[in-house]
Amino acid sequence: MIIPFFINNRGCPHRCIFCNEKMIAGDRPEEITASYISETVNLFLSKASHKKNIQIAFYGGNFTGMDRATQERFLSYTAPFIENGSVDSLRISTRPDAIDEERLVLLQASGVKAVEIGVQSMDDEVLERSKRGHTAADVIRAVAILKERGFETGVHLMAGLPGDNEERFNRTVEEIIALAPASVRIHPVIVFRDTELAEMFTAGEYKPLSIDDAVCLCKEAVKKFQAAGIPVIRLGLQTTSEMEQPGGILAGPYHPAFGALVYESMFADMAISLLSEKKTLGTKIVFRISPQDVSHLRGHRNRNLKSIMERFGLDDITVISDPQQMRGEISLLENDGCTLQSRI
Repeated sequence: MIIPFFINNRGCPHRCIFCNEKMIAGDRPEEITASYISETVNLFLSKASHKKNIQIAFYGGNFTGMDRATQERFLSYTAPFIENGSVDSLRISTRPDAIDEERLVLLQASGVKAVEIGVQSMDDEVLERSKRGHTAADVIRAVAILKERGFETGVHLMAGLPGDNEERFNRTVEEIIALAPASVRIHPVIVFRDTELAEMFTAGEYKPLSIDDAVCLCKEAVKKFQAAGIPVIRLGLQTTSEMEQPGGILAGPYHPAFGALVYESMFADMAISLLSEKKTLGTKIVFRISPQDVSHLRGHRNRNLKSIMERFGLDDITVISDPQQMRGEISLLENDGCTLQSRI
């Protein structure tokens, strides 16, 4: 369980063209105080169904880019929970150009276990056009230092940045795989109000991805990361009330369940692949799948099943929920008792 706190743009040397941190973080206090952290953490702990693997996270902004006194102050607010064992560790997000040995010594001494860095792209032209202020070389250096110091290192990627395309995004994915981070988050670029990207969009200088293109790009990225043993722990942005306000989002492939769209598409691909392997196919078929993946196979309002039935001329598809089935795997049961399997 992660208990999140947002440090809205603190420590950021400038504003990236796509950034509206208030929109992403939602309605949070501008100032993080000891009492706010204490009350929030205790509330989360009181509702926790388990007491293990609990982290406090400082998201948004650039934690290690803040002055040392502010970092120490925030870390002191969390210290009692680390010391009494009610929280296992801390997680922070930062920029790749704000990582060095001195900063990491402070983090390690304060119970920080995981560091997530905003990479967004490994293409220097894309980074420059997005006004990120760092290079791909900074990412390579930061990941190496973090892993050498024993931090669980995660990276954030964005699909659809200005100047990016399918080839460049795929190359970014391959370069991140080569760095072997502990985890990845991916979300497509959304055009929020009050950003430079919004001005570019209004002027016709930026065209966002369609929802179908965003799903396709992220789907292929997930496949590659999972094949490399790197978990994708988040797809898309978590919805906030600000995002739902009229005019908050101007354009882009926003969907409140974007991750579900990606996994629906992946499971549809697997089902179609299995059925396409069959030389002869009856009109009724049976799939076996993990309970956690049933909704992914069925799709919203069974749209995956309806599409598959129409494509293959089927009369019926039975989906068996089997706790013994591995997550991410789908089995096609045959009349002779044999099975065909496909896996993400």
